[in-house]
Amino acid sequence: MKTSVCGIDCGACPMSKSCAGCAATQGHPFGGPCMVAQCCRERGQETCEACDGHCKLKETLIAEYNALKIPGMARVTGLNCLKGSFVNLEYTLPSGQTIRFWDDNKIYLGNQICKADSNRCYGLTADETHLLVCEYGDNGADPEIILYQKRQT
Repeated sequence: MKTSVCGIDCGACPMSKSCAGCAATQGHPFGGPCMVAQCCRERGQETCEACDGHCKLKETLIAEYNALKIPGMARVTGLNCLKGSFVNLEYTLPSGQTIRFWDDNKIYLGNQICKADSNRCYGLTADETHLLVCEYGDNGADPEIILYQKRQT
């Protein structure tokens, strides 16, 4: 049974039992919005299959990330739907204040890219208005903000 707007196989997802499915929830599988489902609906499509595998939102975000030319970051070739709780790392600012950027129940687009000549990774997360690039160690340890900026939309 298909429960996603974007075509993801919900049955293969380890969180499928805690997710109501985005088709049944009008694009809010965990209570927060899914930016991919929202994009599809804004284009008047019931599913992302109408994009024929060319999601304009993903293509635009990939181009924005690649334009950043961050040293040691390989070219971005794809983005995945990610639940906010997976990417909502806590960062410590120079003032000592801690901050989180994302909503745990929203679905974002992002990816993890290994940093060249390092045991650390870049974490990419985007919503409709902002891009975040962070760097972290194993399992998100010691995260550092590399870039957080408004999108060029």
